[in-house]
Amino acid sequence: MAKDLRYTLYLDMYSPLLTDKQRETLELYYNEDLSLGEISEVTGITRQGVMNCIKTSEARLSELEEEMGLIERFNSLKEKVETLEKLEMIIHSISTF
Repeated sequence: MAKDLRYTLYLDMYSPLLTDKQRETLELYYNEDLSLGEISEVTGITRQGVMNCIKTSEARLSELEEEMGLIERFNSLKEKVETLEKLEMIIHSISTF
């Protein structure tokens, strides 16, 4: 199962909106980089249960981002700040002439 790392951002933003089981499973999978078998040992659920929990949780995170768009807004604001910082550097260099 290939990891889609955008879920690490989603998890950072939306983890309080997940169940404890979903949050723990995704944190072990994405943040601790544990395998399905290792997560199964830690949580006491089957590997299939772990996989189902991950898929369900990823779907929930995608749904939350689609509804709220916090990551998209954050990235947009970040780009604007970077643009302003570049403009500030240009203005500063022009004013020192």
